[in-house]
Amino acid sequence: MKVSAIDVDCPQRLVLEHVTSRWGVLVLLALEERSFRFSELRREIGVVSEKMLTQTLQTLERDGIVHRDAKPVIPPRVDYSLTALGREAAAQVRALSDWTDRRMADVTEARERYDEARAAKPTA
Repeated sequence: MKVSAIDVDCPQRLVLEHVTSRWGVLVLLALEERSFRFSELRREIGVVSEKMLTQTLQTLERDGIVHRDAKPVIPPRVDYSLTALGREAAAQVRALSDWTDRRMADVTEARERYDEARAAKPTA
């Protein structure tokens, strides 16, 4: 029997959640272009707290998706980049991102139709 990410106890489900989380997606898309220092990555992504970015990077590092390179210099320098596994995951996320770019007009139309239909329904 094949295990599915839909199954509650499936280990793939947790990795899928890490990769597709709000910040996981943005980290993958940013690191797809180049490596970043923490503060650079935070500025690139925007509106992410230091705590959330730290947690996301640690989680993705643990999953083997992000590489943390701490250089023994003063002041300390830490660079983040994608591993081979991370580049593969980023390509999948990029495909989804490209799809949203292509289909955003359709999504906007669907939202408008939905909102109009909801507004037209009488409340009980």
